[in-house]
Amino acid sequence: MIVDDHNMVRRGLAVLLEDYDDLIVIGEAHDGEIAVNACKRDAPDVVLMDMIMPRMDGISATHAIREACPQTQVIALTSFNDEDSVQNALKAGVVGYLMKNVSGDELADAIRRAHAGQSTLAPEAAQVLIHATTRPPTIGHDLTERERDVLALMIEGLSNR
Repeated sequence: MIVDDHNMVRRGLAVLLEDYDDLIVIGEAHDGEIAVNACKRDAPDVVLMDMIMPRMDGISATHAIREACPQTQVIALTSFNDEDSVQNALKAGVVGYLMKNVSGDELADAIRRAHAGQSTLAPEAAQVLIHATTRPPTIGHDLTERERDVLALMIEGLSNR
């Protein structure tokens, strides 16, 4: 199943995937809400999910699909490779994270891997995750909210006396 709010992208992907005899597009949706309902009805093996859509975005739709249809694998297919986008998609339950400039063969391989329960990450997404994991934590990241409030007051020159 292909989920994207742009008709041209959906149609282009469907035509592209026709070249692969072992892959069948069973449906399309232009927003996450329609995709969730279609997944409940049709139980696709793999969903190609755009992350930014009106009404229900790809993150919310992925959560809902993984809850309602745990056997359905979701691959994020997006133009965004910032840390929040990658991490939020992975937390939502995607098994793959690909950029929209992926080649047809790479996309087909990712779909096959997802069907087998294996992950695929675009090199850009992998780089973002490596950077997020290896950079030093920000100072005060482990403080409670109250401790941060006290620290802010101390910085202003106030004391606890």
